[in-house]
Amino acid sequence: MFHLGAFRWKIFAVQIIAISFLSACGLPRVGPSKTEIYSGSVQKQGNAFILAVNDHVARATAVIPALGFSRKFRNANLIGSDTIRAGDTLGLSIWENVDDSLLAGKGLNATTLEGVQVDGSGYIFVPYAGRIKAAGNSPEAVRQIIANLLKEQTPDPQVQLRRFAGDGSTVSIIGAVGGQGIYVIERPTRTLGAMLAKAGGVTIEPEVAQITVLRNKQREKVWFQDLYDHPDMDVALRGGDRILVETDTRAFTSLGATAKQGRISFPTQTI
Repeated sequence: MFHLGAFRWKIFAVQIIAISFLSACGLPRVGPSKTEIYSGSVQKQGNAFILAVNDHVARATAVIPALGFSRKFRNANLIGSDTIRAGDTLGLSIWENVDDSLLAGKGLNATTLEGVQVDGSGYIFVPYAGRIKAAGNSPEAVRQIIANLLKEQTPDPQVQLRRFAGDGSTVSIIGAVGGQGIYVIERPTRTLGAMLAKAGGVTIEPEVAQITVLRNKQREKVWFQDLYDHPDMDVALRGGDRILVETDTRAFTSLGATAKQGRISFPTQTI
């Protein structure tokens, strides 16, 4: 005779076995269990340090990295927009008040010299005037030097000098900016903030943007926001500076029963 109660008990037993089997295979879950996390800790001969997040830990991790430029960077004077530097290119026009001129061809009294390069030592060469120190001087000062030297050989020479930016007065900008490239230091762009504006500004969240300036063997970093909150951080640029714009690299990893698992970057300076 078939007994209904015994049959129900058999079905229940089969269900228990099936659930146990599925559990052994591994059901979908939100992340590792507490036991699994602790199994890799130093207490279990692992290499992970497990810290409970309490008020002390929260305060310690809330410290903002102290970024900023050194006094040497902050105290650097603006480069004069008309100061000649090594690597610049100059143009010269020389007029002579004689029919038989020293520099010009027959029947001419004006000579034009274009593409006069300032060498690595800061000198240029002008025919009949010789080797002249140009770097560190203004175009007007160099013009006067050339005129005085030529005056000994031709009467009342008139000299006009033009300065074109060269390799010695440029900076390179890379990273998260509107336009990466090489930019000339000009009167409106002699500071870091102005140069970044010319490059199209930063293309990441300003609050987590960091600016690194490499000058010779020095490497210094500042928060982008500090350029405007602290005017002394908007330092003067130098020819050859390399500027890198990047986002804050701090991040944390979230596991377990959270809305989002994975590596999460800091969305602000503090979190």
